[in-house]
Amino acid sequence: MGESCLGITEKVVFLGGKVCALKRFRAVGVGKGEFGRRLQKVAQISRRCEHLVPVLAYLYSKRIKFVLCDYCPMGSLRDLLSGGRDCGHTALNWSQRLKILFTAAQAILFIHSLSPPKERKMQMNVHGNIKSANIMINTDFTACLSDYGFAQLARRTDISDTGQCMPPSPSSAATSESVHSDEMSPKGDVYNFGVVMLDVISGDKGMGDYRKCVLRKKEEIVEGRMDFFDFGADGRERSQAMQVLEMALECTNEVAKERPPMEQILKTLATFMSA
Repeated sequence: MGESCLGITEKVVFLGGKVCALKRFRAVGVGKGEFGRRLQKVAQISRRCEHLVPVLAYLYSKRIKFVLCDYCPMGSLRDLLSGGRDCGHTALNWSQRLKILFTAAQAILFIHSLSPPKERKMQMNVHGNIKSANIMINTDFTACLSDYGFAQLARRTDISDTGQCMPPSPSSAATSESVHSDEMSPKGDVYNFGVVMLDVISGDKGMGDYRKCVLRKKEEIVEGRMDFFDFGADGRERSQAMQVLEMALECTNEVAKERPPMEQILKTLATFMSA
């Protein structure tokens, strides 16, 4: 189904007909006992939020380490923004895009609100790998966030994964427009959700970081001189999309403390849902 710097995702069909998603890790950074302990905790938490993909089982053997999760037949947000369009599927409308963002934000806020925030060697209140490929879509266009906790199990390997956008480190932010970091914090999650918001309004362009490009073209976007939105946007919908764009730029601020908290992001999205 896909691959990233953490591993490969496969579709598994059991003899009885049940379909699951299998996350096969390339390299694991913890031992067998710690791997199982962390996944049991992740499984417990995933069952407490309807917008997190449930973890069903895991295997830790000498050569293979994988996690079995629920399967979402609609695929991921990235599929709907890019792959689905390539197959001639109808583009998502603004209502559907807004619903996906709103429910994904609910999942992130749930994670950030977990208490205690840390348990032994694991940060419970951080996702660590938010991107459009890890936002699974239900048939009613609600979102389910996958891979919660997996970034603290598997080691990243050198493989092209342009959908993975991490906040720039302070030492290198000034020298590069696309800097990937292993930052594990709620503010790092906010940064990545800002990239997801840019994907949702402009389409998944497979770019590591196009925030500065958007800033340069912002006046043209506001005045409608640039074809930026990936859907038909007029009137109230265009106004809401512009506000989401502003919020996405705030979330991807290079200065972590300047990024808004998830509570504020969700509150803004909720006002759009009720409008």
